[in-house]
Amino acid sequence: MKALQYLNKFFIKYKWRLLLGIIITVLSKILSLKIPEIIKNSLNVVEDYVKGNTNNLENVKHELLINILLIVGVTLLAGFFTFLMRQTIIVVSRLIEFDLKNEIYQQYQRLSLNFYKKNRTGDLMNRISEDVSKVRMYFGPAIMYSLNMVVSFIIGFTQMIKADVTLTLYTLIPFPILSVSIFLLSKQINKKTSIVQQYLSKLTTFNQEFFSGISVVKSYAIENTVIDSFDELADETKDKNIELSKVQALFFPLMILLIGFSNVLVLYIGGKQYIAGEIRIGVIAEFILYVNILTWPVAIVGWVTSIVQQAEASQQRINEFLQQVPEVINNNNNPIQINGKVTFKNVTLIYDDTGIKALNNISFEVNEGETIAILGKTGSGKSTIVNLVSRLYDATQGTVFIDDTPITECNIDAIRHQIGFVPQDPFLFSDTIENNIKFGKEDASEEEIIQAAKDAVIHTNIIDFKEGYKTILGERGVTLSGGQKQRTSIARAIIKNPKILIFDDCLSAVDTETEEKILSNLNRVSKNKTTFIISHRVSSAKNADKIIVLEDGNIIQQGTHNQLITLEGYYKNLYEQQLLEKEN
Repeated sequence: MKALQYLNKFFIKYKWRLLLGIIITVLSKILSLKIPEIIKNSLNVVEDYVKGNTNNLENVKHELLINILLIVGVTLLAGFFTFLMRQTIIVVSRLIEFDLKNEIYQQYQRLSLNFYKKNRTGDLMNRISEDVSKVRMYFGPAIMYSLNMVVSFIIGFTQMIKADVTLTLYTLIPFPILSVSIFLLSKQINKKTSIVQQYLSKLTTFNQEFFSGISVVKSYAIENTVIDSFDELADETKDKNIELSKVQALFFPLMILLIGFSNVLVLYIGGKQYIAGEIRIGVIAEFILYVNILTWPVAIVGWVTSIVQQAEASQQRINEFLQQVPEVINNNNNPIQINGKVTFKNVTLIYDDTGIKALNNISFEVNEGETIAILGKTGSGKSTIVNLVSRLYDATQGTVFIDDTPITECNIDAIRHQIGFVPQDPFLFSDTIENNIKFGKEDASEEEIIQAAKDAVIHTNIIDFKEGYKTILGERGVTLSGGQKQRTSIARAIIKNPKILIFDDCLSAVDTETEEKILSNLNRVSKNKTTFIISHRVSSAKNADKIIVLEDGNIIQQGTHNQLITLEGYYKNLYEQQLLEKEN
């Protein structure tokens, strides 16, 4: 249970609620285990009357009536305490589930972008849902029934020893066998549970990728191939679950068998003692009741062990992520206001997942309020530069400066709050268009939203929708076209009114006419803002204060538009090619 030790802090946090639950559990078991003693007394009274030890029938009836009322009262009170026990312990398990999910989610937020490149979405989702649910069972039912079992055994066997030591010892004979069986079976359960959870993650990941890529599946008419792959994975998952269930299925029959054996011993040994006059008939009835009352706590040992083993396996998977240290760490929590000057000094970045050197000893400077355009072929390192500006990655070598301060010494949250970032692949949430734009500024007014949409040249499209700005988008903005998604994402960045604007090839899906309108608006919006424009089009770059051209992570050209079109090289060739395409 090493992995579950991580959860001890939650026991400390909710110690008073759990302590109350323990007290209520003890009271509940004390009451419920009084019933066999009352029944013993009742049978002894009847036995005395039958044997002629007492001739007063009215006293016998009176005592039996009192005992019946006691049984009813004790049962009702024990039931009420059982209700309170569940209200304390089970509620605590839900509170811990809430805390643990939040902790995992916050860790997911802290982890760097590189982490998400290495891990699949389906697996991340499974750990925060299925695995946490398994852990909750450890905090709730496992603790509750374990307490129930321990208290029942302590009180039950204390009462049994008081009644008859010999009969109690015979009753205990099956329990060593039970302990060894639990130990052996629990090891198998732990092993098979880990495998089941891994396959469940694979299944979740497969489905998530299938749903996300449904358009590709349909366009290539590979539904049958995907179904076959799913069936194969589902069959494997089913087989692993069946293997686990087979091991778990051994618990209850084994418990029932051993408890039944205890009952036989009570009847045989107790019967011999009764015939010999060593005990009274009520003691045999009391022991049978105790053994059967303890049947459930004993039988539940197997289930609880299974829960704990599954929780252990799940928590081990959760710990793998919780113990990961983010590659990008915020070293300064002090609030700052940036002006927007950005400097790259001998910056090199190598992606550790692929080993690709994306940037090689890059140096340049963008002053506050300037616009810089970055051009180059696919894979030249353009997006890597802006990822470093927003500190989604840290440089392998060299330093990125914000206002002459190393970016690693700045408050990462404060910097990102002052950056408006339009990524190459815009992401929209399954919400209204209005809320997707407001994602850049939560308290934005209706006028601000509409103005941002107009600046991004998306307003006209939005008002054509039946619900206008209240239109609900599909997952990842699937309702909109590629160009509409890009322009909505631009509106989101504009409304933020940041110090630094980053447009990462965000006009690739719009036509030339719309591009010119957007660029004209951006020239106005980006005044006094440091702006990064990444593009494959000269038209997007020509008005920039500085232009750099990348190739294989190196700067091969830099200057203004007027300077670069006079120099032989990539920029001039691209300009002439696109000018020719425009004329045609």
